[in-house]
Parts: sequence; C-alpha cells; structure tokens
Amino acid sequence: MYHKLLFMSTPIGSLGSGLGGGVELTISNIAKEMLRRGHEVNIVAPQGSISSSLPIKEIPGELQIPAQNQSRSDPIFLHKNSVLANMWDYARQVQADYDLIVNFAYDWLPLYLTPFFNCAIAHLISMGSLTNAMDQIIEQVAIKFPGTIGVHSKTQAETFTFAERCICLLNGLDLSIYRFCAEPTQSLAWVGRIAPEKGLEDAVAAAKIMGIPLKIFGFKQDVSYWEKICQQYPNAPIEYVGFLPTIELQKELGQCQALLVTPRWIEAFGNVAIEALACGVPLIAYRRGGLTEIIEEGKTGFLVEPDSVQGLVEGIKRLDELDRQACRQKAETLYSLEAMGDRVEEWFQKILQK
Repeated sequence: MYHKLLFMSTPIGSLGSGLGGGVELTISNIAKEMLRRGHEVNIVAPQGSISSSLPIKEIPGELQIPAQNQSRSDPIFLHKNSVLANMWDYARQVQADYDLIVNFAYDWLPLYLTPFFNCAIAHLISMGSLTNAMDQIIEQVAIKFPGTIGVHSKTQAETFTFAERCICLLNGLDLSIYRFCAEPTQSLAWVGRIAPEKGLEDAVAAAKIMGIPLKIFGFKQDVSYWEKICQQYPNAPIEYVGFLPTIELQKELGQCQALLVTPRWIEAFGNVAIEALACGVPLIAYRRGGLTEIIEEGKTGFLVEPDSVQGLVEGIKRLDELDRQACRQKAETLYSLEAMGDRVEEWFQKILQK
C-alpha cells in the first residue's frame, strides 16, 4: 500500500547546513528509503535547504532557537515571521493532498496543532525530556492520538513519564555509502555540532594525555566555546577538519582508530555512533542516553563513566581488544536503511489504520 507523505523538517536550520544535527541525516535517510519503496514524499524545510535527490519545498522565515539551550521552566518561544509557523501554515493548506504528515521538529507548535488538522500526523521526537512545556504537549498528543509518538531509543523514552506510549524506531543508514576500513591510521575522531552540551573539551583532554591526534568534524555552532577549548589546550594534538558531507566524512572517519562520544546530556540516539560502526570504527562513549543501547561492551566499544576524561583514556588504552569487523556487522544487522524502513513503514501503517 503506497502513501503520500509530507515530511516537516526541523526549523532550527536549513537542510544541509549542519545546524539541525542528526535530524538532518534522519530525514534524508527515511525520505530516501520511503521513495525507494514507492511512496510519494515531499519535504518542507527552511529556505536555503539543499538536496541533490530529494523534493524540497523551501519556506522563508526566522529560524527557531534549539531546545537544548532552554531551561526546564522556559515558556514557548516563537519569532515574528517564524519559519516554524510558516511551515505549518503551508502544511495546513496542502494537507488534503497527503495521507500522513510526519513531524521531525522538537517543537511545541506542531504538537499543539495536531488536533486541528484533518490529516493524521506522526511525530518523530529527536530528544529526551528537556522542558516542562514540551513534556506536557507530547504527553497530550500521546494520549489523544495513541501510537503517533516515535522515539529513537528506550533510554530516550524513559526520560518521559509516558515512556510506554512511545514507539521505539532506532535509526538507520544507507550502508552502501560507508566503506569498511580494516587498517586505521593512528588517530581518534570526534564528530558533532561544536556546542557545550557535546563535551568536546573532554575528548581534547584525553587525546592530549594519550598523545594521539584527534580529528574534529562538525559545524561550529558556538564559536566562543571552540575558541575557549583552543586557549585551554594550546598544545593538544587536534585538527579541525570541518563540517563534511557524508561521503567525505565516512572516508576520513573510517581511517580513525575510534570515535570518542562525549555528550553532557542524554542524547536520544547518536547518529554519529552508527556512522562510525558502519565504517568499522569502535566507540568510546559516555554511559548516557541512546549510546548505552548501541554499544556492545568490549566488542564494538567501551561505555565509560560520564564526564570522566580518565575513563576515555582507559578506553583508548584498550582499543586493541575491540573488533572492527564486529562493528560493521552490527550496523548491517540493525542499522541498515532496509531495517529502519521496515520499522518506520510499519509505524506509518498502524497510524493510518487507526
């Protein structure tokens, strides 16, 4: 059964900018797989969004501020001429042309608007519990429209009081893009938006202690934070490679001995973690969030005490215990586009049957 799907992107940044973090990769991967399966897909995204292969309707307006930068009791925030409001006004106008609208934004407005739409809406929630207002509105939708709240991991769902109402979908990648690298160079990798909640300075400190070069990939979201790290660790063996497209990233990442993952908060999933596994790169990560479900201890990586540089160092020392082939194997079994496509398609199907 083929469906007409309208994907609503994140309002934090245009697709391809890196501002949207892992959500950008998730949207394009799910869209590609649904198109491959014969569904009709259109993506609504902020102006300036680019994709070589996906149909995008660009919407102008002011970008939304990221939810990670808000405190628990903050009120909901919308700019004048908000791109989020403009995107959902467009969705309202074209809803009759679609069977299902899929919301990828971690924002209050789409959840609030759900009961006012005639078209069914699925919400793929990309973060755990961050603010009281968001928790409340997600729960309201979960109760009123059962089965429409999707999450990436059980650990993410458990940050909410309504965990049992969430559908766990994990994530997936187009594995044909990621090449397995059996023989790495002597270097470590760190991938992500460069912002305080990602804990980059811990990876830098660990690389300095071990004297192993650290390659840093990602969008400099917070330039003053980056400059502070450079001042703090002037002699650390680090190289900022930049924000690379997937094809370039996997080439560089695959040649590293391990990926260090150092989140200060509960990451819902961690797309970079499965990207690393796809290249055969093991993980040394803080025991937090979705990472605890991705890493097989002692086989595809090590989970270490959160915020412990010493823990990272100990993990780096034991790298030769890990199996790069097992890393790729794990990606092929659980995190392929086909496996994710099956999970997502089944979710859409159930929503539409209701």
